[in-house]
Amino acid sequence: MTEKEKAVLGLLRENARYSYEQMADMLKIDVKDVAAAVESLEKNKVIVKYAAIVNTEALTEKTVQALIEVKVAPQQLKGFDSCAEEIYNFSEVQSLYLMSGGFDLAVFVEGKDISDIAKFVAEKLSVIDGIIGVATHFILKKYKTEGQITKPAEERKREIIFA
Repeated sequence: MTEKEKAVLGLLRENARYSYEQMADMLKIDVKDVAAAVESLEKNKVIVKYAAIVNTEALTEKTVQALIEVKVAPQQLKGFDSCAEEIYNFSEVQSLYLMSGGFDLAVFVEGKDISDIAKFVAEKLSVIDGIIGVATHFILKKYKTEGQITKPAEERKREIIFA
């Protein structure tokens, strides 16, 4: 990856809505160089998607998110990949990571309510060959998502308490 690509990627990670002109001004490079860097990053699958970071607490329609720890018996010649592939194809799955430590996969899921998540675990996840254990943790509040603090600045100010 070139230095220009690294710089452009850094700006896009900060705010994917920056225009090529804005990035060119910030980086002191030509707009054509920004466009070429973005095209290269997309072509090489460094950038796989552009998305909005949403503060789910501000939505009127509420959902429930959970982190599910999954313990897997790796399959011969396939390791964790075939189990992971089966899991990431479920629509409820938002993110899936191979982990070190006490469990193998971290699965982030979203549903309409707690029973949605419970049904997913019981009927879809736990019946997959190779899964030997799951632990579900419901996300109660998000303070920071994808590097962004979710609470507005005016709500983050601490009040002074006099004794």
